[in-house]
Parts: sequence; structure tokens; C-alpha cells
Amino acid sequence: MVRPLSLGDLPPNYTPPARPAAPQILAGSLQAPLWLRAYFQGLLFSLGCRIQRHCGKVLFLGLVAFGALALGLRVAVIETDLEQLWVEVDSRVSQELLYTKEKLGEEAAYTSQMLIQTARQDGENVLTPEALGLHLQAALTASKVQVSLYGKSWDLNKICYKSGVPLIENGMIERMIEKLFPCVILTPLDCFWEGAKLQGGSAYLPGRPDIQWTNLDPQQLLEELGPFASLEGFRELLEKAQVGQAYVGRPCLDPDDQHCPPSAPNHHSKQAPNVAQELSGGCHGFSHKFMHWQEELLLGGTARGLQGQLLRAEALQSTFLLMSPRQLYEHFRGDYQTHDIGWSEEQASTVLQTWQRRFVQLAQEALPANASQKIHAFSSTSLDDILHEFSEVSAARVVGGYLLMLAYACVTMLRWDCAQSQGAVGLAGVLLVALAVASGLGLCALLGITFNAATTQVLPFLALGIGVDDIFLLAHAFTKAPPDTPLPERMGECLRRTGTSVALTSINNMVAFFMAVLVPIPALRAFSLQAAIVVGCNFAAVMLVFPAILSLDLRRRHRQRLDVLCCFSSPCSAQVIQILPQETVPMGVAHLTATVQAFTHCETSSQHVVTILPPQTHLMSPSSDPLNSELCSPGGSTRDLLGQEEGTRPKAACESLLCAQWTLAHFARYQFAPLLLQTQAKALVLVFFGALLGLSLYGTTLVQDGLALTDVVPRGTKEHAFLSAQLRYFSLYEVALVTQGGFDYAHSQRALFDLHQRFSSLKAVLPPPATQAPRTWLHYYRNWLQGIQAAFDQDWASGRITRHSYRNGSEDGALAYKLLIQTGNSQEPLDFNQLTTRKLVDEEGLIPPELFYMGLTVWSQQPSPWSLPSSPFCCTDSRRLQTL
Repeated sequence: MVRPLSLGDLPPNYTPPARPAAPQILAGSLQAPLWLRAYFQGLLFSLGCRIQRHCGKVLFLGLVAFGALALGLRVAVIETDLEQLWVEVDSRVSQELLYTKEKLGEEAAYTSQMLIQTARQDGENVLTPEALGLHLQAALTASKVQVSLYGKSWDLNKICYKSGVPLIENGMIERMIEKLFPCVILTPLDCFWEGAKLQGGSAYLPGRPDIQWTNLDPQQLLEELGPFASLEGFRELLEKAQVGQAYVGRPCLDPDDQHCPPSAPNHHSKQAPNVAQELSGGCHGFSHKFMHWQEELLLGGTARGLQGQLLRAEALQSTFLLMSPRQLYEHFRGDYQTHDIGWSEEQASTVLQTWQRRFVQLAQEALPANASQKIHAFSSTSLDDILHEFSEVSAARVVGGYLLMLAYACVTMLRWDCAQSQGAVGLAGVLLVALAVASGLGLCALLGITFNAATTQVLPFLALGIGVDDIFLLAHAFTKAPPDTPLPERMGECLRRTGTSVALTSINNMVAFFMAVLVPIPALRAFSLQAAIVVGCNFAAVMLVFPAILSLDLRRRHRQRLDVLCCFSSPCSAQVIQILPQETVPMGVAHLTATVQAFTHCETSSQHVVTILPPQTHLMSPSSDPLNSELCSPGGSTRDLLGQEEGTRPKAACESLLCAQWTLAHFARYQFAPLLLQTQAKALVLVFFGALLGLSLYGTTLVQDGLALTDVVPRGTKEHAFLSAQLRYFSLYEVALVTQGGFDYAHSQRALFDLHQRFSSLKAVLPPPATQAPRTWLHYYRNWLQGIQAAFDQDWASGRITRHSYRNGSEDGALAYKLLIQTGNSQEPLDFNQLTTRKLVDEEGLIPPELFYMGLTVWSQQPSPWSLPSSPFCCTDSRRLQTL
């Protein structure tokens, strides 16, 4: 009587039969999960058998369906707008942006084109005349950019942002100012006479050379034109703006320049200026009052002495302001220069984009390669272009990646034996995954999900890895099917064994990606949805279409066709298969050992392999291995013998060769696994991964919130180099405080002034030029009222304005007179007693509420000289302003 085997007597590769053990397992506490798994495996078995029976039809219908979905890529939309990609949906930021656009318009007042100059040697000082000279060379090259579009020439003077050309009664002076009015350029060169070279405007007066900002002295011009025209209004305007001598009164970077004006402070001494001293505190444009460029906007990486004096800097920045497309369209609408080209806003946008691209190109090429300084140029158009470029699908990368996967799948699945080789299956599987990815993305496009750079650059390769992994699993399981499996059930048995794992992993991946849809960031939400859909298409292709491919390959193997070249038959020759004496049949106390020598040859008529088994048996002494009697298989078939031969012959042939020791399986089984099972190795692994876990947890505390542009723009591009330099030296951002509809400005002045003061005192806010905080429109409005109040007080004291007459007073005094007598009451609109009992601005600096909107209406209609859009506050209201 044979004793029952213990677990220690079982060989390592022995697998107990599943079916007899199932009833005992199902009787335990795991009955429901195992019943569900068995039921699901039964469904997969039925599915596999049906696919195998109709493999040709399934393959055809699957390819047609996936191909039709792939056509949806023709309607794909790629989103490159950073705001649409990264601003949280329905967040406070998105709501505020939407409100601001509705009230202030879709576009900003201007667009910025920037130049940043740094030294090639990190940390080198750039506050030298030589470095400023190179910056002038680059800025001058960029300012002279011209592009030809629609039969017209467009230069900086035509498309730049100008702060507002004042209205002058004298027609000749007005035309001259319109041609001369400078562009808004924030540059450190404005501290010197060379800043005038960036302005391209010019005007002509009889008897004088062309007037440009390099030779224009406004004070001298007024003196020369005074006898010929009344220019008091223009003179008053220049005095209010504190224009002075403009650029000709500033030092020259190069005193030896033949065009350096005699009025320059260092013209006669020929000494180079102290650059650090001149740039300390920032620079001014042509208007000292309204155009102050703060030091932080011009210099980066500054270092100061003990007394706070500027000593050195590592970067220079110049900013050119251009009109928005809407502004450019409005500016030239109806102009004689554009009447013949059908001028439109799209054309204006094209002009700006073309000019910006040319601006960046020439600025980056302005300095020689061996220069000690380097220039980083940037424009909003160049950022849009690079986002468009990297959001497009790179055909070369995708094709190259899939070709590499094709080669890998083909090489790893090829075998010398045609019955075991699956190279064609690998090729077909990778191509099927590629089609499934295309169909998934096409379905996303049909559903209206926008694409982005993450979708086009990451998702195709991510989906390839997930899909090909499942294909390898199914192909391996198909070849390792039990030898006694009937031929029509091979695919069903494969899906029953491996399909459950493939289904669970694919469903888990889809659920994980669908859960990521909860992330409110549009770019990540779109990527997650697309990844889930693509994984679903991969799952359908692997579970439905790929089994049909395996079934067709099974027919090829059964007919002994060559792999890949399946039209050709395998060259069969008579071969001897030596089956080692591993199977014994118990016969009483002795064991019968069968040594079988099988002769095989090919039948040319039926194309089947016929095996002749002449038995040669002999008796031998009982074996010490009790498993011989248990592992006997009394019944068999030719297919079983072939399966044993296929599994034993290569191993026996290679055991004596060194090639067997160079395989990954040999290394994992005989070297890595024994090493890993040692106590010391286990302890070392636990310590290593414990330390890694601790380090990872500590790293999570160092993660910073936010998304910098350097994380979006691809590395290695010139745009990334600029953004890195900007983040390092000029990490400044515009901030606007916008009031919402229904806000009562008249009764909330104190709150606005307090908010402005608290906001300006924050550490992160750019410090003002002196002790005065950056002013808003409310400050300018109040100052204007104080100015006309002072004019009225002066005229009242001198008797030029009386209770019943303002005719002899000044223009500002008369305007204050009209405002002071307003009551805001429709029944009694005027009260002359208020001329002496009220002020336009009280002692606390507040405007009387009943006068607020009337005065605001008048102020908004006044020609405001050179008002810039650089105020940190931007206010809007839907209230209708009262008129006088």
C-alpha cells in the first residue's frame, strides 16, 4: 500500500489538480469569491471557444470597428491656451477671470515682448558700459524689426503701445507729436541718452533736420516755435508731465559717440558714466512723472552695500509693449493705409504674431557667439508656437517607438521550432495595440474631449506599454496550455487561466483613470478621461480581437507552417525523439521503466506529423521516488509526447552549454532567488525600503504648490532658457484688484484707500519708488480734484472768480466752480452757497459722495497725459455715471 504524500515530498513544479479540490474549497468561508471567480472563468472559457470557432469573422469585424473609430482623429481639437488648461474649473480664479473679461474685455491692453541679458559667466556683474552697450545692440536690433504683410510694411512705431497721445489745439504741433510720440519701452537704457535710439518716430519742420528723440529738446523746441504759434497748452502739458529735456539731458553710455548731444552731462568730460549709480532707483521714460521704471523691473540679481547703495547686478531686462490685436484693429480701422486690404481683427493678430516671431529671432541673433553676454528673448507668440509644436503628435517619435516595440516583440517571441514560434503573433499584437490606441483617441475626439501636450506626447506610449503587456501574457499562456487540452478548447482554456488577470488589471486601470476625473484641472481631467477610454479600447482589443489572432496562429502551427512566412510549410525531416525514462508504471513490487524511442516523419498527403513508437520495456528495481507512481499518465497521445519532447529536448541540449547560464530565467532561479532568501539579504532589503519610505515621506513635505511656466515649456528650448532666467532674476507678476458689480465707490473711498495701503505694504508687492505707494485711478482722480480746487481758490482770492461769474478765471478754476455748485438734486440742482462751504476733497482726503460720479465723469473726459496701464488696481462698475 502506497502511503499518502506529504507537502515536503512534492516536487517544486508540481501543481495539484484544481477541479477535484474545488468542492472542498468552496465549502469554506471563501465560497462566494471563488464561486464568482469560477463563474467568470466559465464565461471567459465560453468566449474563448466561440472566438476560436469564428476567429476570421471576429478579426474582420474588430478591425473594421477599431478602424472606424480611429477616423475620429480627423476632428481632434488640441488645446494650447494655458488658462484653459491649468485654471481650475469653476474655481474662484476662473470666475474672477471670467468676470474681468466680461467687464474689461477679452484682451489685455497690451502684450509684452521682453529681452533678458545675462553674463555667460555665472555671477558676473553687468552694470558696466560694455554690458549696457551689448544690451543696446540687441535692443536696437529688435526695435528695428520690420515685416511685410498685405502689401504694407509694419514696424515697431506702428504696432507698439503708446500711453495716449494728448490732444493739442494747434494742428501742426498735434501732427508732429503724433509722429514723434514714443513707444512705451521699459529699459535700463532710458537712464542714458542711448534710450532715445530705440524710439523710431520722427517729424519734419522747415529749416530743421529731421526731429527725432535723439536730438529733440522739448524746451528748446518750444522757445523756437513760441513766436510763431500759441503753445501755452502744450507747454503746460509738458510741465505737468515733467518732460524737461527728455533724453538729451541724460548721460551718454559712450561719450565718444559723434551724436552724443552737447547737453549730456558727460559730453565734454568724455568720462564713462557710473552705471550702478545711474540705475539705482530705476529709470524714467520721457515723462519723469508718469513713466518711472522701477529698479526691480530692469535689474536682476542685485547686490547692495552697507548703506543700501547699488553695487552690482547679474541681469538686465527690457520690455517692449505692443498693442493688442483689438487695439491695433481699432487704431487702423478706416485709416488710409489699410482701406484697400479689407482690414480685420484677424489680420491685425497676424501682423502682431509675425512681428513677434521676427523680434525673437533677431534679438537672439543680435550678439555674436563669442560675446561675453547672452540674450534671452521672449514673446507671447513664441510661447504659443512652442506649445502648439509640442502639442502636435510627433509622427517620428510615435512610429519609432512602435517600431522598436515591433522588433522587440518579434525577436523575443521567435523560436527555431515553428510549432513554438510566435513572431507573427507579436507583430500582429503590437499593430493591434496601435490600432486600439488610435481608435481610443478617435473616440475621445468624437466625444468632444480636447487634446493637449500630455495626451499627444505621453498617452500613446503609456497605452502601448499597458496593451503589449497583456498581449505577452495571453501569448505565453496560450503556448503553456496543458497538453491534454482538446484543440477546439485551446483559446477557451487560455482565457480561463489568464483572462481573469488581464480583465482585473484593465478594469482597475480604467477605474483609476476615471477617478482622476475628479481632479478639477482641465488638462489633467482630459488626460485622465482619454487614458481611461484608451485603456478600455485596449482591453476590448486584447480580449476579443487578439484571441482571434492566436486562434489563426494555432491553425498555422497545427499545419506546420513557418512563422511570419506562414505561406510556406516547415521543412520536416525524419527525426528521433529520445524520451528519458521519467515515467514508470507500477507492476507489483517492481516498477516498469519505459524507454521510448519515437520516430517521426511528415505525411505529404495530410501534412501531419506521424510518430512511430516501438515499445522497449524492461523491469527494474523499485525506485526511491514515490512520485513515480503518482505522476504516471496511463493514457496519452501523440500531442502529449510532442509536448514532452518540446519541453525536455532544448533543456537537455543546452544544459551543457554556457548559453543556458546567460538567460534571465537561469539568473533569477539559480542566483537571484537563493540570494534573496538568505536572512541577511531579507534584513538588508527591509532596511533599504524602510529608509526609502522615510525619505519619500520627508520629500512630500518639500513639495511646493503651484505650476511654473518652466514646468510646462519643454526643456532645451530657448523659451525655457528665458523663463528660467526670468524666474531667477525677474519673478514679478502683475496683480489687479477688481471690484465687482454694484460696488459703491462714492461711499467706500476710505475702504479702498485702506485696502490699497495694506496691499502695498505686503512683502511680496514690488516696493514703490519712494515712500509713496503705487497709485491707482482713485488717487489720480483725487489729485486732479485737488489741483482744480487749488486753481479755484487762487482765482477766488484774486477776484477773477466771483459768486456769480467764472468768466475771468482759469480753465481749471472754472471747472471747479461748476462742480462746487452741483447738488445732485433734480429739484434744486445748483447751490451757489457751496462755493465757500464745501471742498472737492475734504480734509480726510475723501471726495463728497454727491460729487463723486459727476466729477468722475468730467475727469474721464479730460485729456490725461501719458497715463500708463501699469496701475496695480483695475476697477470696474456697472453704474451709469451722471453728467453735468
